[in-house]
Amino acid sequence: MELGNQTMITEFILIGFSHNFQICIFLFILFFLIYILTIFCNGFLVCTVIVSPQLHTPMYYFLCNLSFLDLCFSSLTVPKLLVDVLSKKRRISMTMCITQMNIGLILGGIECFLLAVMAYDRYIAICSPLRYTVIMSWRVCRYIMVTIWVGSIIFILSASSSRPLVFCAENKLNHFFCEVLVLLEVVCGDLSVYTISIVVVGFFTLLSPPVFIVGSYICIIISIFKIRSPQGGAKAFSTCASHLTVVFLFFGTTMTTYIGQTRSFSPYLKYISLIYIVVTPVLNPFIYSLRNNDVKKAFRKLLSRYSA
Repeated sequence: MELGNQTMITEFILIGFSHNFQICIFLFILFFLIYILTIFCNGFLVCTVIVSPQLHTPMYYFLCNLSFLDLCFSSLTVPKLLVDVLSKKRRISMTMCITQMNIGLILGGIECFLLAVMAYDRYIAICSPLRYTVIMSWRVCRYIMVTIWVGSIIFILSASSSRPLVFCAENKLNHFFCEVLVLLEVVCGDLSVYTISIVVVGFFTLLSPPVFIVGSYICIIISIFKIRSPQGGAKAFSTCASHLTVVFLFFGTTMTTYIGQTRSFSPYLKYISLIYIVVTPVLNPFIYSLRNNDVKKAFRKLLSRYSA
């Protein structure tokens, strides 16, 4: 594309959803309630795990990190979405847009690897219970999380900064936040470098973790069938079912959005994006806490302690 067709873009316009007043009011109330639930439920899980000694185990340590990620992921997009729903301009500066894109990719990458680690944790707990405390020691758990956070930040920033984005005259984004695929639609010139970066990042974050998770759960299912105690098998199935629910929700929607969409982003995919950006963060604590007796007991102890 010629240089004359390029322009200095300082802000983008997020088209978002409908501009109908009644629909906007409905969406604002809906997203506001979901966001409040997300903050409250995930904050509740984080606080409960921190103050409850009986929950100081690797499984709840990773669950606490997942809730923290959901808090960050939801807060990155939903507050701006709430403002834009009631706004006619729906503008965002280019700096804020690029920042939102990079942070979203980093948080998404961390969650992909964290879900894989949680599957491995359940694999060790069920298939090698006698070696669990040795393999999943606190030192190992901390190293895992530091590696995931630092590695994801370096990996994503290296991929996104491999070539500076040069935008054309078009500054309208048919989305409610700065999704990388939407930004690529208004980038000038050859997109091969960006496409390769997305494919590489997608392989490590969207394809490798699910393969690892599936392998872990195949081993878990085989071990569950060997459990003679019906109660032990039922408890193992319950724990695994909650994790798999999160995995299917998160990876299913992200794969639908990103795989095969590196050149043209369908406007309908922004509605699918709502699932892993808005819906999944609020469902995660419900899935884990409502199906987990340990969390319920810890919550009752907290209530009795502060009500006494």
